[in-house]
Amino acid sequence: MNRQSLFELIKRKKSFLCVGLDSDINKIPKHLLTTDDPVFEFNKTIIDATLDFTVAYKPNLAFYESRGTEGIRSLEKTIAYLSNFNDQVFTIADAKRGDIGNTSAQYAKTFLECYGFDGITVAPYMGEDSVSPFLSVENKWVILLALTSNKGAFDFQLMENKANGKRLFEEVLETSQKWGNADNMMYVVGATKAEMLADIRKIVPEHFLLVPGVGAQGGSLQEVAKYGLNSQCGLLVNSSRGIIFKSPEKDFAEIAKQEAQKLQEEMAEILITNNLV
Repeated sequence: MNRQSLFELIKRKKSFLCVGLDSDINKIPKHLLTTDDPVFEFNKTIIDATLDFTVAYKPNLAFYESRGTEGIRSLEKTIAYLSNFNDQVFTIADAKRGDIGNTSAQYAKTFLECYGFDGITVAPYMGEDSVSPFLSVENKWVILLALTSNKGAFDFQLMENKANGKRLFEEVLETSQKWGNADNMMYVVGATKAEMLADIRKIVPEHFLLVPGVGAQGGSLQEVAKYGLNSQCGLLVNSSRGIIFKSPEKDFAEIAKQEAQKLQEEMAEILITNNLV
């Protein structure tokens, strides 16, 4: 899905919501545990409940890989199910990969070609040669970690280069623009640091930003929009636990639908107010 198609999808659904499928088998409703594939049944039900309000889905690979071959089968079935809605959703492998070039090439083949995700989260620490294999896959996206929402982000990402006064995440944003562009690269920016989006937009005004941290982690959608919107929306705002695990009971799908719809309605108001739909 290219950038214009993604923007058209956002306008059509009046939403820039991404639902994170962090599908921990220990947290899904107990009545699903008797099914052949509890995680897939959970994902399928969540997708069906939230599809009208959501433009992207983001399986977090840790919750699948930790269960070995059984978890991988759940992931494969989830991606196959999402492929039925190719023109309705953007799919993200939340894999946070990044290694030497030939290894990254295999990761790119796995997630962007074999599984068919539209994009993949990538760690930039090892530099250009670790990222470029992902960028070489046509019509796919690299979603580069820039400023994350965890408390440990302060350990490195906000460190200042004494020589030029730039923080590490700013160096990542500036340097990485030599590798890709606004048509094949997004950035992860945590919602709990929404005010920093103003600084980020000075460096990457046209790129899409994947923004986790809204909902259970306390990020403000209004603050994210205030500092992060651009002329093509430029935002995918993720909510995981705040939607998929809002209820542990048999009503989990209906509650997830209600939570997704609430966010979508808030997003629609933002888009309309900013003349983007």
